[in-house]
Amino acid sequence: MIIKILGSGCKKCVTLGANAKAAAEAAGKEAEIIKVTDFAEIAAYGVISTPGLVVDEKVLSAGKVLSADEIGRLL
Repeated sequence: MIIKILGSGCKKCVTLGANAKAAAEAAGKEAEIIKVTDFAEIAAYGVISTPGLVVDEKVLSAGKVLSADEIGRLL
């Protein structure tokens, strides 16, 4: 599974990345976390508000920091 965190690298982006990693570990899934900071690439996903969460090229969230539990339900 490939999880992408879309954003500038701000505190919210870092928190979302940590929550995504925790959710994947709790679900027993192998996940690669990739941070995407290029705004052209972020816009290509249709994400206007960061942070964004993309799992296996599907946008699951934009503009908010999901908890590990919320991400776990989406996985």
